[in-house]
Amino acid sequence: MLLGSHLRRLRESQGITREKAGYSIRSSESKISRMELGRVSFKTRDVEDLLTLYGVTDETERTSLLSLAKEANVAGWWHSYSDVLPSWFPTYVGLEAAAHLIRSYEVQFVHGLLQTEAYAHAVVARGMRGASEAEIDKRVALRMERQKYLVAERAPQFQCVLDEAALRRPYGDREVMRGQLQHLIEISERPNVTIQVMPFSFGGHSGESGAFTVLSFPESDLTDVVYLEQLTSALYLDKGEDIAQYERAIKRLQDDSPSPAESRDLLRGLLQLS
Repeated sequence: MLLGSHLRRLRESQGITREKAGYSIRSSESKISRMELGRVSFKTRDVEDLLTLYGVTDETERTSLLSLAKEANVAGWWHSYSDVLPSWFPTYVGLEAAAHLIRSYEVQFVHGLLQTEAYAHAVVARGMRGASEAEIDKRVALRMERQKYLVAERAPQFQCVLDEAALRRPYGDREVMRGQLQHLIEISERPNVTIQVMPFSFGGHSGESGAFTVLSFPESDLTDVVYLEQLTSALYLDKGEDIAQYERAIKRLQDDSPSPAESRDLLRGLLQLS
């Protein structure tokens, strides 16, 4: 996905059609489209030829992009869970693993990186009606595995705004919800985790379009990606104007929400009431 998006931007900056790009690698327009969407593996020769066509001559840049191609062809640990994941989600997990800054707004439930195992089980079971217990357990195991990012040596900065609705909507029984609130209080103390609560009392806010995540990467030449999950698919936005709008939205949400310390007090208040 990262390499594909970068190749698309290079192609568009040169005004080159997918048809011409496909011809240059002895293939088709549809092959270029699949490459740019990250849906096929990358042959080193193809990437080299495209970079030449797009005018990329700097050896450092070429080496960096060819390294991305090699990394893209190595299946991530999450691919072993592909049998219980919707087709669009492995791409997100890969992007999440590569990001150094994750900014998110959630309204329906607590973000997956912040869920306790019991809460995650309740969420997955609700969303996978008819699934076997083994399938549910495997999806939950993936969620728990993803959370290791937050405590890794090079953990990303994770900034999450949770709508109060996500905290008041019960998943599981009373003890599950109490455990989830306590976990949020504890994990919010980590230096790389920022949790803010958007309270009902604020009224309308910039998250009116629903949940979204903005992923930023350490490589300076890679643009941010906005992830929008839908019922039967997901959108990955990487065009400048789209990213700018969502970055403004998350910034307003952060500015309008109580501070992390005040939000922690709100969580403690909800815990006492639960």
